[in-house]
Parts: sequence; C-alpha cells; structure tokens
Amino acid sequence: MSARDVARAIDALRRGWPIAIRGAGAPVGLLAIETADAGRMKAFDPEGESPILLSAGRAATLKLANQLEAAIPDSPVLVERTFWIDFDCAVALADPQLDMATPMKGPFRAIHVDDRDVMAAALSLARTAGVLPAFFVGQAPDEVITIADIEAFEDPISLAIAARAKLPVAGSENSEIVAFRSPDSPGEHVALIIGQPDGRPPLVRLHSECLTGDVLGSLKCDCGPQLHAAIHAMEDTGWGILLYLRQEGRGIGLVNKLRAYALQDQGFDTVDANTRLGFAVDARDFRVAARMLDLLGQTKIRLLTNNPEKVRVLEAAGITVAERVPIALPPNPFNAKYLATKRDRTGHQL
Repeated sequence: MSARDVARAIDALRRGWPIAIRGAGAPVGLLAIETADAGRMKAFDPEGESPILLSAGRAATLKLANQLEAAIPDSPVLVERTFWIDFDCAVALADPQLDMATPMKGPFRAIHVDDRDVMAAALSLARTAGVLPAFFVGQAPDEVITIADIEAFEDPISLAIAARAKLPVAGSENSEIVAFRSPDSPGEHVALIIGQPDGRPPLVRLHSECLTGDVLGSLKCDCGPQLHAAIHAMEDTGWGILLYLRQEGRGIGLVNKLRAYALQDQGFDTVDANTRLGFAVDARDFRVAARMLDLLGQTKIRLLTNNPEKVRVLEAAGITVAERVPIALPPNPFNAKYLATKRDRTGHQL
C-alpha cells in the first residue's frame, strides 16, 4: 500500500463511497455519514445492522449510556444500531448543527469497540478529508488501506520547495514568496520571506489559513489583523519569515469551521464547538512549519506567537526558538469572547 491508496480513500470519503481499513485483524468497512445518502447506506448495510462510529467528544453531547471515555475527544465510540436509527437519524447523530432542530430519539447506547486502533485511524482520516468524523461500520469493500498507510500519509517529511519568486506586498516591498508542495496533500503551504537574511535569527510567524479573516475581513477572529501586523513587525525588525499554513479552521477545514461558527451562534465557544463536531480542540500540525523552516535553512528563530504549543512542537522537531515574541491587538465587540477563550481555555498568553 502507498500514499496513493490513502489519497484514493480520502477521495472516496468525500464522494460518499465506502472504504476499508485493516489493523491487526480483518479489514473493517466504513461509510462516511456526511457524504453518503439513504441509497448508499442501504447498499452498504442492507440489513440495517451497522453500528455508528463517532468520536467521544461527539458522543458526550449525546449522553450515551456506558460511555466511559467521553472526556477524550479523539477516542472512538460505537453506537449500537436499533431499528429506528435510519439514515436521517444517523445524520442528526453526526452533525451537531442539527441538535436544536432535530429532537434526538435516544437514549443511545455505546457498545464495546473491538478494533480500537482501526476506528481511531478512521476518525483521523475523516478529519484529514475534511468530513465529519462519523461512519457506518460494516462489510469491507475490496480496496483496503492500513493504519500504517494513514500514519505515513500524515507525515510532513515529504514536503519540498516547488517554486519561489519575488513578491512585493503591502507592508514590505522587498519580499519573496516560496511555495511548498507535498505529493500527499492537495494544498500548497507558502512562506513569505520579508527582507534579507542578516545573520540574526529571523522573526517567524506561523499563520494558519483563514479565508474569512484574511480575505473577507471577518470580525469574528483576529487572523487578518495578525497577518498584517506580523508583516509590518518583520519589516520593522529587518527580516523575517511568514509561514502561511493551509490548515483552515485550526485544521478542521473551511466547511467544518463554518459549522463551528453556526454552533457559536447557538452559544458555544470555539473549544466546545470543535469538540461537539467530533474534532480536536486544535487539529493543526505544526510539524509542517518545522519542515518548511528546515528547507529554508533556518533552524534558530524568534517566534511571533501567543501560543506555547507552537513553541513546543517546533522545538520537538529540531527548531530552536531563541525567543517567543508576543503579539497583541485590540479586540472588537465580535471577537472579544473568541480571544478570551483562547486565553482561558487553550493557554494563549502574551
């Protein structure tokens, strides 16, 4: 098996086709609920007996009986199938946006997970594919991938420089853009090099893609202002590197970020919205930034961030963070709660 097989499996998940994952035992068949329909469910599970795989973070919101791991968002949970769990009910189980609009029939019961590693790998693959981590579990189709395939696919070591060119930008006319490509990922990460190396560790900013904030000027977050403030800080310092990471919505993707926004409109903060969707609080992989810096020949940096996790991951990957430089911008009425959540629940600090 290879990265090609995992890429095909991701494509199948997005198209609503079943996949199979093998661990130590026999392959396990899985059909993503979000992209399936009633007809595909019937073809996959004609007897209507397939249990439903969810993350424990999602299961906790459903108040599942016998659920002992609800505090671990990434843990797999199997929901016992009953005669009244049809396709529409399964969709309501998978998507928390529907919790207020679709009364739950319940009570739902969690059953023992035999192939825990396989189930965890399936949830991980769904997140990589950008679909809700929720599946019907049943008979395996012919094409099978392994847990090892998925783990290798998610390793950022295959990243390489694809192209580079001069790019004057607002805030720094003397800058260069460098694009990085991985054969295992459709999106290209980008570095914007501000100024010229001068022997000092560069001021570096890890900026995760945010269409709503960076392009549309959303007031719900501080991403756009942070992006521009970072460029100006690097210009003022003399030189720096902005790493623009294609990890929209803290790694859950644009569609799921908008789902999280809908949950925020219902009163949940960013942390609870992500876990109700079945995702980790922060699903980004900052190891890719370490790989980008290594390819640029910069292994000692000053990091412009309020997030200690970025420092930890970079240093674990071999990048020396000589200094953490805080970034502070004034809140607005729409993002004040978001900024407070980052401070109080995810450890951000000035």
